[in-house]
Amino acid sequence: MESVSPNIYVYDIDATVAFYKQLGFEVAGTVPDHAGGLTFVMMTCGAVTFMFQTFHSIDGQLPIVRRENGGSLLLYIKMKGIRAYYERIKDIATVVTPLEKTFYGATEFSIEDNNQYLLTFAEDE
Repeated sequence: MESVSPNIYVYDIDATVAFYKQLGFEVAGTVPDHAGGLTFVMMTCGAVTFMFQTFHSIDGQLPIVRRENGGSLLLYIKMKGIRAYYERIKDIATVVTPLEKTFYGATEFSIEDNNQYLLTFAEDE
């Protein structure tokens, strides 16, 4: 195995793209829906790739994907330059856990994205 790229289901894909752009992600690819909007977006930041897809686009096709926005998903993102990044985005997103040194030696902070998913950023300092 070499990487994992989660496909995260959302209701408002345009708001999600706008939010993740503020975090430094760029759009790498899109799939339009029949009405001319977007149904799928791939976004990257460094070596991290997230895919976002609308719940509506899979209506009835994947019954196991039935949760509401948010839930018990935590995306753990290892990075470099965590302190500068924290200062850059702390007022953009809801900070759940401020910058702290963990018992296992990582420096981390967690935010809530616009879909109530939890993102934890970590650096081994």
